[in-house]
Order: sequence, then C-alpha cells, then structure tokens
Amino acid sequence: MKKFLTIVILIAVVGFAGYLWVSSWTYSEGTRSGQLIKVTKKGVFFKTNEAQLNMGGLRTSNVEGLEGNIWDFSIISDEVVAKLNALEGKRVKVAYKERYKSMPWVGETNYIAVDVTELKN
Repeated sequence: MKKFLTIVILIAVVGFAGYLWVSSWTYSEGTRSGQLIKVTKKGVFFKTNEAQLNMGGLRTSNVEGLEGNIWDFSIISDEVVAKLNALEGKRVKVAYKERYKSMPWVGETNYIAVDVTELKN
C-alpha cells in the first residue's frame, strides 16, 4: 500500500510540473493598438497587474448585443506596468505573448504584455 501511494504522489507531482511547464509555452506573439483605458492590480489571493485596451469599433455579444472592442491583458514586468500607468488614456501599441494557459499568480488572461509604446497621432 505504501509503494502504491508513493507512485500515485510521484505521478501527481510529475504531472503538475509538466502542466506548469507546458502552460508557460508561448502560443503566439504580436502587437495590438488602441486607447489604454485601465491599468489595475487586482485579485483575492494573487494580486496581478491587469489592463484594458479599447481597440475601436464594435463587436457582437450573444448576451448584450453590440459592445466595445475591448482587449484584456496581463502584465508581469514592473517596468511595463510603470510605462502603462504613464500612458493611461493615450493611444498605445502593446507587444504581447500569448500563453497556452496562464497560472493564477501570473495573470487573469493568457495575454502577457512585454512592451508598450505610445502612438503619435
């Protein structure tokens, strides 16, 4: 019985480590631009930096009809958070990496901002 329990625990630990490893892979990279409308730090157990970008236009929602084209993303780097705070309300271009799955201590979304630049009109 002790050997069986050890094997089960070992499989669970290796499986969880593998899940963490795979979820950190970058699925895609790119940029999005729009007006930065919100930068916040939130969470009950894990405080993460989150932001919203209004990319313009409208999109349809099954529940509410038309809604703004808002993109939610997370930020890990304190340097990028500081840049975003300084640019709130302005038009920006955000470079990001999309992960397969973001862990709760990383962010609420799978999109992780890696850089931001202000767009001049």
